Amino acid sequence: MPPLPSSILTFGPAGETDRRQQFIDLMRACPIPDRELPLNMGLFLTPQTLSRILFMDFLYQKILEVQGVVMEFGCRWGQNVSLLTALRGIYEPFNRLRTVVAFDSFEGFPSVDVRDGEKLNQGGYATTAGYEHYLDQILKHQEQEAPLDHLRKYQIVKGDICQTLPAYLEAHPETMIALAYFDLDLYAPTRDSLRAIRDRITRGTVLGFDELNDPVTPGETLALKEVLGLDRYAVRRYRYSARTSYLIVE
Repeated sequence: MPPLPSSILTFGPAGETDRRQQFIDLMRACPIPDRELPLNMGLFLTPQTLSRILFMDFLYQKILEVQGVVMEFGCRWGQNVSLLTALRGIYEPFNRLRTVVAFDSFEGFPSVDVRDGEKLNQGGYATTAGYEHYLDQILKHQEQEAPLDHLRKYQIVKGDICQTLPAYLEAHPETMIALAYFDLDLYAPTRDSLRAIRDRITRGTVLGFDELNDPVTPGETLALKEVLGLDRYAVRRYRYSARTSYLIVE
């Protein structure tokens, strides 16, 4: 798979890039035998990465008694959906109805609205070509590590979510949503996704957000304000991460 120039926004101090490159070099030079490497992935967790894992665990625990599927809107490389699939294997391995559904264009932002600020650009946060097929293999292996592995309990939906999400819900009229995680960054797709799922959420549904209250990506907050309203829900932040938020429909 050819390398892809990084286009992500970072906010670290001077020297962070060099320090992290040194860490990457250590990862690539890891002398641990292949068979033991998956058992020692904790070696490579930074506090930021670990806080993301803890947040996914925090959200998942809140939906254990809520009926519905798990969806991520804007999965990119698929770390969250892989974590969510693993968490299902831990907390409810026999819940065959807890499908994990990942949505992404895998080609970066289709377009950028004036309400999205000045930092984001069309095509930003793309993956390498065909990455969705690699992600499918990862999720398949995750599923095989838990019971009921003969039942496929994940889906990857490629394309512009403004079209693919309504089409998915029309094709799956039974869908109820227990957890929806928004990592689209942009106003229009976040707005359209919130509108699409309004009649598929229930009391107890958890909505997670990656960029609320962030001046770099104002579109996400504007979309939530427009569709659901900021005065109707208690929007909470996760204490171990500055940017992640969630609300529970009550």
